[in-house]
Amino acid sequence: MPSTFLNKVQDKSAIIGIVGLGYVGLPLALRCVEAGYKVIGFDIDQQKIDKINGGKSYIKHIASDSLVGAVKNGLSVTTKFEKIAEVDAIILCVPTPLNKYREPDLSFVIDTTESILPYLRSGQLVSLESTTYPGTTDEELKPRIESGKLTVGKDIFLVFSPEREDPGNKNYTTQTIPKVVGGATPACLKAGVALYSTFIDKVVPVSSLRVAELTKLLENIHRSVNIGLVNELKIVADKMGIDIFEVIDAAATKPFGFTPYYPGPGLGGHCIPIDPFYLTWKAREYGIHTRFIELAGEINNSMPDWVVGKISLGLNAAKKSLSSSSILIIGIAYKKNVDDMRESPAVEIMELLRDHHAEVDYHDPYVLDFPKMRKHLFDLHSIELTPDKVKSYDCVVIVSDHDSIDYQMLLANAKLIVDTRGRYRHVRDARIINA
Repeated sequence: MPSTFLNKVQDKSAIIGIVGLGYVGLPLALRCVEAGYKVIGFDIDQQKIDKINGGKSYIKHIASDSLVGAVKNGLSVTTKFEKIAEVDAIILCVPTPLNKYREPDLSFVIDTTESILPYLRSGQLVSLESTTYPGTTDEELKPRIESGKLTVGKDIFLVFSPEREDPGNKNYTTQTIPKVVGGATPACLKAGVALYSTFIDKVVPVSSLRVAELTKLLENIHRSVNIGLVNELKIVADKMGIDIFEVIDAAATKPFGFTPYYPGPGLGGHCIPIDPFYLTWKAREYGIHTRFIELAGEINNSMPDWVVGKISLGLNAAKKSLSSSSILIIGIAYKKNVDDMRESPAVEIMELLRDHHAEVDYHDPYVLDFPKMRKHLFDLHSIELTPDKVKSYDCVVIVSDHDSIDYQMLLANAKLIVDTRGRYRHVRDARIINA
């Protein structure tokens, strides 16, 4: 059995199944097709299936033409999980959010695993790419897979290989970002490395599933803690009348021992605001309280309140109250040059402003209509950014600084600008407030 799978990988006759066609799964599917594989994509969202078949991308940084080409060259998509029986490798790319108690929600992983179980067969490989706590793959997936007649490492391979997608990053692609792979057994690791090596430039094998799981958490905790540090320093510097961006730029000239991180309005995206709490939750099982991680989370989560406070102070100086003001938010995606709204701090800022009875609008060329979200509701559409429109607002707030925004026009026409991204860091103007 092991040699059969490896032979199929080597000659590209293996069929790859990718479950979850979002920001991780869809780019991965396109890369596998590009590498010469036949790919079957699975998703429970029929709208995504219809758009792929119609050659219409639903992710901004993925061109529709690439979908058309992929469908012609070996990509098929479906909502029918029985087709799992046809594939040789099953890669799970489903969400792992937190619940309202900030505890791991593995329902997508577990439900997906349960959905594929009836169709698993000897000779397949199952890879989980969803970020999660150490122990998930061998505690949740392995027993379920072995609940039938399949033995992991003998009849079927099981690996964990965390996704490392960075939407909007033009310097790195799915192909060029190194891939960490951990296996349930040595045979599983060998199979996982063999598969990923055929479409990823560099594969990094590690000794176990749990090492691979913790590796991804470390990557994101590293960023969360350092962003929390610089967000706290931003507040200190502000009280001292010091430009934190100038401080960071100066410190970054040191050629060793320093990596620049920049403050912002809070954390967004599916990884950094969420993943650290997966480890925090699991650490409690071992009697460990991860104070450092939790403190960074508290600081980062407090940033929307800090921004709204700076907006209020700026309006007060102009003899305006927040409750009677009109506010224009620039950029509601969680970072610049993407259309991803997951955990965007802009949404919380907008809610806080609305709670203070301010009138809120937004402009975002990547998000033309405010999406339906489980926790947030705004019936808004991106306004056209014109000089007259900008002049009509009491305050303009830069939340996500998309490169396509005309910042000179904003500066020429805005009554007040609250800049959370340092876009105007080199401009000295009384109308600009750094936040």
